[in-house]
Amino acid sequence: KKGPFVDPRLYEKVEKQLSGGDRDPIKTWARACTIVPEFIGLTFMVHNGKQHLKVFVTEDMVGHKLG
Repeated sequence: KKGPFVDPRLYEKVEKQLSGGDRDPIKTWARACTIVPEFIGLTFMVHNGKQHLKVFVTEDMVGHKLG
């Protein structure tokens, strides 16, 4: 069975933000990306086809998709 899909460029941005300490929202178009435990507590700006919507990741969202 395959593992969860996590966009490599998005994961890079998350790691950079976690090490840097700034908490600006991460802008992304990767709606198919699976939410992993490293994303908890971060804010993403997810594109819905027209605009970017703010999504704050909580523990309940792990395993679901960003979109």
